Amino acid sequence: MKTAERKLPLANKVALVTGGSRGIGAAIARRLAAEGADVVVTYARDAKSAADVVEAIEKLGVKSLAIQADGGKPEAIRAAISKTAETFGRIDILVNNAGTAIPKPFEQATLDELDHILNLNVRGVFVATQEALKHMPEGGRIISIGSCVGERTMTPGLAAYSATKGAVKMFAQGLAREVGDRRITVNNVQPGPIDTDLNPASGDWAAPQLANTCLKRYGHVDEVAALVAFVASPESSYITGANLTVDGGTNA
Repeated sequence: MKTAERKLPLANKVALVTGGSRGIGAAIARRLAAEGADVVVTYARDAKSAADVVEAIEKLGVKSLAIQADGGKPEAIRAAISKTAETFGRIDILVNNAGTAIPKPFEQATLDELDHILNLNVRGVFVATQEALKHMPEGGRIISIGSCVGERTMTPGLAAYSATKGAVKMFAQGLAREVGDRRITVNNVQPGPIDTDLNPASGDWAAPQLANTCLKRYGHVDEVAALVAFVASPESSYITGANLTVDGGTNA
């Protein structure tokens, strides 16, 4: 007798990952696809990396699409979400991953830099979520990628960035109460130091972050993606309004 094949937990689901062409976003996109979801990724500039992610996803036997959209521009975000819904019919899972940091002492930050961080990290999350909710059925998932520094920051140079991630934290908690009657869950995944192009383990800002971890190492993008995949799955249906930290014990 043949053993029944395991049904993938995200089979027949449609996921949209903003900023999914590289780093944490690319790892999330690949993991959701491995769990059975069709996955759309947005990217700001790097079309080649986005195409590589799409190719890797399609090799898993699911559908994928890359859409160019600057996460700091509302009309671009809305257009990307509309195209996703038009192509796949709905959006079951939204991962607000697009974001950035400009590490530097706050007194040296320019207004343009502060506007850029706010537009991408906060306003972009607001716009994407509001638009995606128009196309999200009952039982959907909204997952934002915040940061452990949104709760507690010990690294100099991240004051403005921390403030934006604190906003994302409170947004998840507040929105969870507004959409709970649709069985939509809203959660905030908070990575600590993760080895990416934006925050390399060998970078100038790595030493103080590494020192603050319990495990004395940077995390891997796949460790964040694993948590996101769980929060996106049916097994997490009673988890909402939560701030789930994957930071090697930085905030312990």
